Amino acid sequence: MAFNLKGKEEKFFSILNSHAHLCHEAGQVMEKAFKGEIEKQEALAEIDQKEQRADELVNQTVERLRKTFITPMDREDIQLLIDQLDTTIDSMKDIMDKMCMYQVGEPTPGAIRLSEIVAKCLKHITKSISYMGSLKKNYIKVEGRALEVLRLEEEADGVYHEEMAKLFSDCKDPIEIIKWKEILNSIEEVIDGCEDLVGTFRRVVLKYA
Repeated sequence: MAFNLKGKEEKFFSILNSHAHLCHEAGQVMEKAFKGEIEKQEALAEIDQKEQRADELVNQTVERLRKTFITPMDREDIQLLIDQLDTTIDSMKDIMDKMCMYQVGEPTPGAIRLSEIVAKCLKHITKSISYMGSLKKNYIKVEGRALEVLRLEEEADGVYHEEMAKLFSDCKDPIEIIKWKEILNSIEEVIDGCEDLVGTFRRVVLKYA
């Protein structure tokens, strides 16, 4: 029943897929900003536009959940997925906002690596979302993507702890320490949020595959 979709029921997966792509694109923009390939203000403006489009998709989801009698998966699962995706893009906008507002210096190689991990996690999450409409056929692919996100999250934990240690041992400017501590914490939270999304994927797979 759940994955033999017709008409407007199918639209839920299209909305989730569109939101996931916006998250991935925002992650790529943030990575480019950390690498100095684009200006921080330009990156913030781009992510802000994507975040506004993502908000529209959240509103569409809520409206469709209210009006649709039969949904392709439990309403709570659809709402949780769109909320987790939206938190992710909101958090990336917040990171770029801090980068601009605090006028931080050049990111360290470790901070750049964390931005790369964010973008990679979101690539796997976007692919996982694209499989949601046919889980019985693609559940193994979803699990493979989930495992890769978990591997990246574990790597990120190590990089984060190394960066925090270097920050307190090498940086002599207490204001700069406060700025980068907050930014690094925010990046770690985004990656932890990707891990939470993976947990949601696995629960959905258990229900429907």
